[in-house]
Amino acid sequence: MIEKVRCAEKALELIQDGMIVGLGSGTTVKEFIRLLSERVREGMDIRVIPTSIDTHILAVDYGIGVTDLLEHPEPEICIDGADQIDREFNLIKGGGGALTREKIVASASKKFIVIADESKLVEKLNMPVPIEILPFSLGFVKKRIEEMGFKLNLREDRGKLRPVISDNGNIIADVDAGLINEPDKFEKTLKIPGVIENGIFPAEMVDAVLIGKKDGAAVLRR
Repeated sequence: MIEKVRCAEKALELIQDGMIVGLGSGTTVKEFIRLLSERVREGMDIRVIPTSIDTHILAVDYGIGVTDLLEHPEPEICIDGADQIDREFNLIKGGGGALTREKIVASASKKFIVIADESKLVEKLNMPVPIEILPFSLGFVKKRIEEMGFKLNLREDRGKLRPVISDNGNIIADVDAGLINEPDKFEKTLKIPGVIENGIFPAEMVDAVLIGKKDGAAVLRR
């Protein structure tokens, strides 16, 4: 989609020589990595901190230097996509299963910039919320979530009768809670022992949202 390219181009304007850049996951971020690699070939000196194995492999394939939070615990900026963005700039992320590392890198970075096309904008968050679960705790977590009145669905691998496993070796599931009126409150509700992390990224984390359109990109800020 050209919209993904447009917001990736806008995000590229924020990258300066010498930066450490957190990289999220997903199709829009792939466009950003492709464009970033062109700058690297032109001589830009940057290194990235990938949030998934897929992103790590893609960065290496494109010749972009890779580092980690141990060496650089506070990246200058993090560029990532979103599955849904509400009018207050709360997010749901984790459609690709990398929510824990994405939230860590976004939180560690000085600025967190979200890139997405217009289809990701909604009045209120309403899709199932991804969570990462320690396998040992699955039964307890499922019981606790169902006691809250929500439904827990284990995410299944395509073509395989088993749950999706994250890059961290944990189970990925989705919590169907319907319309989410108070995302920040629900984010805290999902902090159950055994839940490593959840896919609600509260608006307070977000510094800017870049929305791609066919004729350019709109910059939305809190």
